Amino acid sequence: MENIKILICDDSILARKQLKDTITACGYDNFLEASNGQEAIDVYKEHKPELVFVDIVMPVKDGVEAIHEIREFDPNAHIIVVSSVGTQTQLKNAIMEGAKDFIQKPFTSNAIKEIIHARFEGR
Repeated sequence: MENIKILICDDSILARKQLKDTITACGYDNFLEASNGQEAIDVYKEHKPELVFVDIVMPVKDGVEAIHEIREFDPNAHIIVVSSVGTQTQLKNAIMEGAKDFIQKPFTSNAIKEIIHARFEGR
């Protein structure tokens, strides 16, 4: 499991820590981090993580823009939106750009565990 890379992109340090703690409890601990959409794009292109968690509202580039550019680079990118703020239009756009799922903040550990299990089951 240590070779599986997971990118967490959120402008909140606390949100990134909470997500890392939850994912670590699932047995994964190889994290990449980004604090805005442009960093997420750059980190993704350099490291090609197996799973990406991205917030919608962030500085520089928002989550929808990041999803678009990451999926343009890699159409098979597995991206999950984790956000507390977002209009129906933003969420719809994120899904249209290729996000696989949406988790509302504050998230439950079970919601994250289900995503992890579904993504990596059978590896």
